[in-house]
Amino acid sequence: MRFTPQFLDELKARLPVSEVVGRRVKLTRAGREFKGLSPFNKEKTPSFFVNDQKQAWFDFSSGKNGSIFDFVMESEGVSFPEAVERLASMAGVPLPKVSHEDEARDARRKTLHDVMELAAKFFEATLASRTGAKARGYLADRGLDPATQLKFRLGFAPGERFALKEHLGSHGIPVEDMVEAGLLIAGGDIPVPFDRFRDRVMFPITDLRGRVIAFGGRAMEKDAQAKYLNSPETPLFHKGATLYNIATARQAAHDGAQKGVPVIAVEGYVDVIAMVTAGFPATVAPLGTALTEDQLGLLWKMADEPVLCFDGDNAGLRAAYRAVELAMPRLKPGKSLKFALLPQGQDPDDLVRSAGREAVAEVIAAARPLAAMLWTRETEGHSFDTPERRAALEARIHEVTAGIGDDAVRKYYRQDFQTRLQQFFAPARAARGTFPPRGQGQQNWRERPKGPWQPRTGGAQRPEVGSHNTPYVVVSRQLAASPLHRGARTMVPKREALILQAALNYPWLLHDHLEELASLEFRHADAERLKCALIDIAAHAAAADSTALKTELAARHLTEAMERIAASITTSSVWGARPDAAPEDVLVTWQQLVALHRQWHSLTKELKDAEQALGQDNSEANYLRLRDVKARLARMDGTEALIEGFGASSGRGARSL
Repeated sequence: MRFTPQFLDELKARLPVSEVVGRRVKLTRAGREFKGLSPFNKEKTPSFFVNDQKQAWFDFSSGKNGSIFDFVMESEGVSFPEAVERLASMAGVPLPKVSHEDEARDARRKTLHDVMELAAKFFEATLASRTGAKARGYLADRGLDPATQLKFRLGFAPGERFALKEHLGSHGIPVEDMVEAGLLIAGGDIPVPFDRFRDRVMFPITDLRGRVIAFGGRAMEKDAQAKYLNSPETPLFHKGATLYNIATARQAAHDGAQKGVPVIAVEGYVDVIAMVTAGFPATVAPLGTALTEDQLGLLWKMADEPVLCFDGDNAGLRAAYRAVELAMPRLKPGKSLKFALLPQGQDPDDLVRSAGREAVAEVIAAARPLAAMLWTRETEGHSFDTPERRAALEARIHEVTAGIGDDAVRKYYRQDFQTRLQQFFAPARAARGTFPPRGQGQQNWRERPKGPWQPRTGGAQRPEVGSHNTPYVVVSRQLAASPLHRGARTMVPKREALILQAALNYPWLLHDHLEELASLEFRHADAERLKCALIDIAAHAAAADSTALKTELAARHLTEAMERIAASITTSSVWGARPDAAPEDVLVTWQQLVALHRQWHSLTKELKDAEQALGQDNSEANYLRLRDVKARLARMDGTEALIEGFGASSGRGARSL
């Protein structure tokens, strides 16, 4: 809605700035002005001033100032039209009349909002009823308790074709309205419109004001045609122009701006809920599509550098690169993106449930700037061992940065990438036989800072085949993400957890395979503590059954470690580790897990040695050795996946190993 200058001036005349500001700030008179503590910064001495004669306010602590409209937008985190509407209501002034077409459109939207609200209440009630028992069980399995279900207004669409249609019809809603709202499927070849959402857990999608405008439905049946189904485009809903949880996240981002609350975009509904529950309230998600220009604009209204959090797989990396391409032409001074990549095979929901908030916070804190992601995209997996290939990289970098619309941002990107190119192609100092004089650039080993080793950054990410001058300066992402480096800080690696879970469920393994267990090296502290306790118990007083074994471990204050082990197993398809498997399956699964763990441990050591060798001698042979180790690690990951689903003796179909 457009507002005339005359209408805005009338609101200013009716509402003194001190009255508007006084609702949020305790003001005291100071001569012709009022003063108070800043609502935007914590302070003890007032630096916030209001002048009714000038119709303005000034906050010297933050540098913000403006009119009553600016104050409402800044303090309440709303748009200009919303601020005008709130102030008009406060002043008791009706909003200006619009054209008949606009009035008709607004009235139609109000009607559709009422229809969507009725539908949301129906789905909520159905979830709480006997019909929703299966859906409640699914949500409980995903870690969504009743309080969370109520908070996010989750619901359930029954499986009948006309359940919602009949319910809305009983409230006098015409079928045409249901179709226009996207709740029914209709068309020329469909004689009777029927419910779009059937046998699905329902996630309401709201607009910036918190009004329901659409739904996302998650199928209960595994063989459903679409696992997730969203509402179609309607007069209320344009899926590329909004974000799931946008209203709550916008308020949380505004309220937490001074506390550094991050704005985070994840990939799915359940991921958003898991993140919010874990203490990241300003979390949103696109609606079944890649990030759009409108959605990027919404993120930038909430934060200057929102964090895009993607799953730690190839699909997640591709999504990150698509976001880079979307953002590049639209970068502005101070407006950018950060990218957080989760551990391999994990999404936010998995990580929250298995490792808790601390693991997620660590991933978010390690988010990489957009420039770093762009550099990785252009260099990773490529060889630059010839002048032509180096020239091609430089030309490509120039082409990509040329697409940045803002002159200042483009200039600094080119400076940054010129520096990266120089470092990437610079010959190693040691290879030239020249070293800095003592005290210049060298550090005595006794003076090195304490703490864990950190990879060097800003240099080459991989060797240049055939070049003996450029050092290999950073470990591979595969090794950095492996349990060797992450185990003690985040979740228990799944293989370690499965080995221990099998031993907890079947104590006879401790009797028959105690030496095997003792020989395994576990990287996670909880896994190692539990392993040592199991060995001690088996060596001195073998437990008769699983219950007695767990009771003994609990007496040794290892309950939390056992819970963390169980939480790290995010798949139920490793049959031989479950408590109801046949002994033959248990034994085969144990042997496979132990063999794979030993192989993985050996390969990660070999990978580390290969990278160190390449760092010392950047030769073709060392590069090929490194590539071979990585290939064997990748093949081993595929072999490990074959364990899942194994269990012929337990009544499950066997898979060939």
